[in-house]
Amino acid sequence: MGTAARSLALGFSFLLSFGPVRAVALPDTLEELQRRFDNELDGVKKAKQLQKLGNAQFEREREAEKAGDFETAGFIVEKYRDNVRAAFEAVKKVHPDAEKHPGGYKQLQIHIDSGIREVNDLLSAVPEPYRPPLEIVKSDLIQIDRELLHMLFPRRPGEKQPPAKPKPERMEKES
Repeated sequence: MGTAARSLALGFSFLLSFGPVRAVALPDTLEELQRRFDNELDGVKKAKQLQKLGNAQFEREREAEKAGDFETAGFIVEKYRDNVRAAFEAVKKVHPDAEKHPGGYKQLQIHIDSGIREVNDLLSAVPEPYRPPLEIVKSDLIQIDRELLHMLFPRRPGEKQPPAKPKPERMEKES
């Protein structure tokens, strides 16, 4: 065995002595985050994943906006809105009573606020022909946000409650 082969063998055995070699953790790509989100069945986990996925979508949307690719930017915020809907439906399925089980609802509500701001920023930058679909996305996010807030806080002081249903009158027996 030559010295080069011995050095190589020695170096290899040295590396093995440290245990398994771990790959360097690469940042998650938008596509990978979307795949994980789509495959998640638990509503609360899906809502929590939306935070990371949504942030990645906003980053990609800003890059498209800077490049003047408003069509792609619009497509990305539409996909974000669809993801918000999916997460909201998944959370409602697991915990229909948001007031008692706010897990997932609160994360969604906070992120939807970010999404609305992001769409508003995009609306201020895009030319007129790209605005109508973005207005629809904004309207949808506001509607989801309102529904979410109403589910989290169903009893609001100062808000008129629907009148109570009258109790049926008891019929008295005639003697």
